[in-house]
Amino acid sequence: AVPTLLVISFMIFSLLYITPGDPVDLILGTEDQQVSEEQRQLIMEEWGLDKPFFVRYLNFIKDALHGDLGTSYATNQPVFESVMIRMPATFKLAAFSMVLSLLISVPLGTLAALKHNSIWDSIATALATIGVSLPKFWFGLVLMIYLSLKWGLLPSTGSAELTVDGPVEFLKYIIMPGSSLALGMAATQTRMIRSSMLDVLGQDYVRYARSKGLKEKVVIWMHAFKNAMIPVITVVGSEIGGLLGGAVVTESIFSWPGVGRLAVNSISKRDYPMIQGITLLLCTSYLVINLIIDIVYAWVDPRIRLDKKS
Repeated sequence: AVPTLLVISFMIFSLLYITPGDPVDLILGTEDQQVSEEQRQLIMEEWGLDKPFFVRYLNFIKDALHGDLGTSYATNQPVFESVMIRMPATFKLAAFSMVLSLLISVPLGTLAALKHNSIWDSIATALATIGVSLPKFWFGLVLMIYLSLKWGLLPSTGSAELTVDGPVEFLKYIIMPGSSLALGMAATQTRMIRSSMLDVLGQDYVRYARSKGLKEKVVIWMHAFKNAMIPVITVVGSEIGGLLGGAVVTESIFSWPGVGRLAVNSISKRDYPMIQGITLLLCTSYLVINLIIDIVYAWVDPRIRLDKKS
């Protein structure tokens, strides 16, 4: 994870040098006006733009390790603080979407596997195929058109705080953006759970458990289901990381005050320090989530744990 993060940080920092636009003009907001050389030199010294590339990169790494990701060109505010203010909203949306997707996919995928080649299997497979084929933002637009514009059941944009506005108001605002993200993930998870369960149900230890006279519920939930979750955990882990960075369009559509919306605003303003900070923090979160998934593997399947004697 550490070498990966270093490579990512280098690529992110290089963004300032490969994108068009003069950083001094962006800082001053005077792209269409002439700036004197003295003023330009003062700005470059103040922001450290006069130093060589690798010196600035090393300083960037040192500052990042201390929680300093620079200062925004647009707001002149610390990048780390600005991102962390928005991060809870993104985590709430990601957590709600993931829980909702699992509530849909686990029973649907398990039912499709247990009722293999039945009408239930065909329905689950068809729904999963449709869900995988359609983009997430399409679900959001459809939900907004019907639930908000036509029927007036839910607010189309904005957000609410769970502790301040209460759970009812919070659900009103999060259910549409959360559902638009969850439906696509549920489709992928349903297909994975179905195929994984079918594979496990055909294993010898499942046949042996049934031959011992164990109840079908015990065989499914105690012997088959837990082992079938190994590949599913991989998919869920990657989707959690993807949610943190992939909710950009959804947050923009529903005006959700998360990191994704902040990224879009920063890109439109060419606020490179903010873009660098957002990307680095999201990549770090993705790597941490993958590390947690590796730990979960050992909890779910004891065979993956390392032998203490080795």
